[in-house]
Amino acid sequence: MSQVAQALIGDSEFDRDTAVALRAPGVPGVYDTELSAGWTIISAVNGGYLLALLGRALGDALPHPDPFTISGHYLSPSTPGPAVIRTEIIRTGRTLSTGQASLFQYADDGTEVERIRVLATYGDLGALPDDVRTSVRPPAIPAYEHCLGPNDGPAPIPGDSSLLERLEIRLDPATVGWAVGAPSGKGEMRGWFGLADGRDADALSLLLTVDAMPPTAFELGLKGWTPTVELTTHIRCRPAPGPLRVSITTRNLAGGFLEEDAEVWDSADRLVAQSRQLAKVPLGHG
Repeated sequence: MSQVAQALIGDSEFDRDTAVALRAPGVPGVYDTELSAGWTIISAVNGGYLLALLGRALGDALPHPDPFTISGHYLSPSTPGPAVIRTEIIRTGRTLSTGQASLFQYADDGTEVERIRVLATYGDLGALPDDVRTSVRPPAIPAYEHCLGPNDGPAPIPGDSSLLERLEIRLDPATVGWAVGAPSGKGEMRGWFGLADGRDADALSLLLTVDAMPPTAFELGLKGWTPTVELTTHIRCRPAPGPLRVSITTRNLAGGFLEEDAEVWDSADRLVAQSRQLAKVPLGHG
């Protein structure tokens, strides 16, 4: 078992479910893991959870602790069950290191199927300078108690939503028109975000956060889930304790694909993560 896996025993559900175990001392960079059914949405394993799991393996393989940027290409749907992660160190430097990782599962005939491949650069967020020059501001979201949880609306999120049981999400009422059959058409989703067991956010869990909110496609009037094709995330700093605020927007749907741009803000009003993903519009939408 790797040092990462040993350190996570007894920690939060997210930590346990993203644990990786080094296969053998003589096989560096190869990790065994188990994809938990608790992080599924409509039977598929959530893409942000997968990104965090591969991020965990790369954090164990690389000499630097924190993901700065990580890009994942989703090659085939992942399912709950055993998986293997193979990592490769591409470059190491004084302040940054770069690696890649792929997650594989076994098909019914015993052959390996690659599910997701990522390329990432890691560093030390704690060593970054304090200088901040920005024109962006935290999203205007109503107070937590004035936002809506999964059980507050007349219509639940379509499909099996095991993922939502592990999250504490409160959505801005202005972005939940889809729940009452009146989507705004604006392609926006905003709300408060945290893990249901109270675990504070860190750099790794932010990889989940950027892809765990309901899709903006709902507010565009589309039905069904939008599978991720590619997701790139930038981690800007370690988040302060407390709930996060997440804002996601879609400005262009064309050719059966849409983009989602996400910003994540912490309780100290700092932009802690940004992401962009390309997602496929569900078949038979409307």
